[in-house]
Amino acid sequence: MNTRAHTVRSSVAVSGTALLLAAAGLGLAPAASAAEPQPPVLAVDTAAPAEVGLAGLPVDFTTKVSNTGTTDASSARLTYRIDGGAGLPPNAVGLEYRLDGTEWKKVPLTYAGGTFSGEMPETFPLAAGRDRTVRLRVGVPMGTPHNGDGNGGTERLKLTTLVSYGASGAATDTDDDTIEVDGLGTALSGVPATATAGGPAVGFQATVANPTASGYENVTDTLITSKYASVQVLRSGTWETLTPVTSDAEADVYGFDVIGKDASLAAHSSTVVKVRVGYREDTPAGKTTLRSCVFVNQGSVPFRGTTFCGNEAALTVLAAGSAGGTPTPAPTAPATRTPSATPAPSASPSASTEAPSATSGTTSGTSGASSRLAETGSNGTSTIAAVAGALVLAGAGALGFAALRRRRTRA
Repeated sequence: MNTRAHTVRSSVAVSGTALLLAAAGLGLAPAASAAEPQPPVLAVDTAAPAEVGLAGLPVDFTTKVSNTGTTDASSARLTYRIDGGAGLPPNAVGLEYRLDGTEWKKVPLTYAGGTFSGEMPETFPLAAGRDRTVRLRVGVPMGTPHNGDGNGGTERLKLTTLVSYGASGAATDTDDDTIEVDGLGTALSGVPATATAGGPAVGFQATVANPTASGYENVTDTLITSKYASVQVLRSGTWETLTPVTSDAEADVYGFDVIGKDASLAAHSSTVVKVRVGYREDTPAGKTTLRSCVFVNQGSVPFRGTTFCGNEAALTVLAAGSAGGTPTPAPTAPATRTPSATPAPSASPSASTEAPSATSGTTSGTSGASSRLAETGSNGTSTIAAVAGALVLAGAGALGFAALRRRRTRA
């Protein structure tokens, strides 16, 4: 009996000890779990610009990173993807940042399938409950100064911002924005319907407009006409005769830089120049055309760079000695932005030929760029040479050039 009672008491004691240990273990488990560190929780918000200018200077914007968790982040990382479609060349887009100080630094971008991607080279710590704003700027330079690209364009960019922490690079949040892309516009207004060979010069206005948020540098606005023309512009109250610009490959094409070479345009600005054109006495009678084209980052070769052209303006050259009377101003069309690709520069003083896109007695409207980009830059064939054969077929004596290889990216 005593032995049995002792055994029972021992069993009860062991069971009680086990229950106490189990209870203690259950009590410690939540405390151990609570001690495990929680990962940072990073959120991102990019205030992208509404628009940028094709071939223009970059536009500022900001990205705000917030740590909404309870754990500090030792190294927050920002990655950007910029999708402009297949119409952009590999050096079309630029992205810069400024984390500390005043120096702008490049975000290295790789290009594949119409998308530019890159990570900001510097990381930064971000304490729990805090945020930090990074300054950036984005542009579509279309090449480099005095080496502008052509054969491409886009109407918009899709900007995606990704934030991550540590070395893993796994994004904890993303932000998507759309940036509209536009370009310079150029127009001729008040072009007369007639001019007399060997007679007085006829006057009109040339306008270059920048409707975008980008400033522009290295802008050259060229009036495209023929070898029979002389051009003057009014500067500081004096009419100045311009020297024609020609290319060795296209000696019959004459251009005149009406606002000067490598001018600058501020964002949302325009410039207007008074122009007058006279025609030599030996100019063939008949229809001729004028066209204004803007070249951005034109290099040493004329008529190359990122190019925006307005519509043609046509007038009739009367034979020398004709009693043509006072030149009649042509009806002025509103300066509008053409929604489709505009065939570019053409000047044809032939009596029997008129460029197909010219409208007799009208002025040109502005033709903004984005998807209506011109032609060739440093990486392509001259726009003039590309259509020289077609102009010869159009009729004897036809002189000029037309834009070729414009690429629309509008869906």
